[in-house]
Order: sequence, then C-alpha cells, then structure tokens
Amino acid sequence: MDMKESPADSSEKTPQASVADPPASDQSPDAITAERDRLLEERADLQDRLLRRQAEFDNFRRRAERERAETLEYANTESVRAILPILDDFERALRVEATGPEYARGMELIYQRLGDALKKLGLESITSKGQKFDPHVHHAVDMVETDEVDDHTILDEYQRGYNFRGRPLRPAMVKVAVKKQ
Repeated sequence: MDMKESPADSSEKTPQASVADPPASDQSPDAITAERDRLLEERADLQDRLLRRQAEFDNFRRRAERERAETLEYANTESVRAILPILDDFERALRVEATGPEYARGMELIYQRLGDALKKLGLESITSKGQKFDPHVHHAVDMVETDEVDDHTILDEYQRGYNFRGRPLRPAMVKVAVKKQ
C-alpha cells in the first residue's frame, strides 16, 4: 500500500500558524485605533473613579475621627459638669474660717457628694484591706513579715484603687503580709 495523501485528505488538515505570523484580523487599522482609544479612555475613567473613591474614603475617615474626638470631648464636658457643684461646695467651705465638728461634718458631706457623683459616672472603689493580694488590682508598696495573718493578705491600704465602668483605672497601693522565713 502506498501512503500518499489524496487531495481530499490535505484539505481536511488545518494549517498551523507560525509564531512569527501576525494574528488574523478582520478589523481595519482605523477600527483597531478606535478600539485602543476606547480602552485607553475606559482605563482613564476607571483610574479617575478609583482616585475619587480613595479621596472619599480618606475624607470619611477624617470626618469619623473628628466626630469621635468631638464625642469624647462632649463626654468629658458632661463629667466635669457633674463635678462642678462639688467644686462650688469646696470653695464655700474654704471661705469659712471656722473649725470644729460642724466644719468637719460639712467636709464629710462634700466628700460623700463627690463620691456619689463619680459613682454615677461609673467609678467604683476597690476594697482591699483584709483581702488576698491580687496583682491585677493591687500594687504592693510594702511587705511585712508576720505570722498573725495568712500569707499575701493585705494589712493596710495607702491609696485606694478604682475601677471605671468595670475596667481597672488605678490599682490600690497596699501593705502585704508575708510569712516569716
């Protein structure tokens, strides 16, 4: 058998394009230029939209930060406003030159009023004396060796600690008992 190709067989084969051949195109050079110009214009439009969106986002971020700062400032204003009457009471008490039980009682009332105002704002005092030492709530400034109480029991409070709205604001400065060696 002879393996010659028939003319019908050669017509069924597809010719392979070489790498150097340009792609076949039905478009004229004017159509290609118009398509290129359209794509360049679309690209420029997309870039412009992207830059505008970035600028809008930056403006939004700045505005949100400014509003947050204003809100914090307003919240602080309300806190100070709640304490102003107590400041007025202290000024009146300092103008009086009397000493004695009435003066001391007036100071106690002012102190209670200040404590109540701060409590309404969310301040809570930490009870320390007689409690076990907790490094998250207490700051040990003095340690005393003793066998009279359990180890790490707080003997005295030098400065009261506070929580503000459930979070530690300031630890209590305390004297702590430790076992004798």
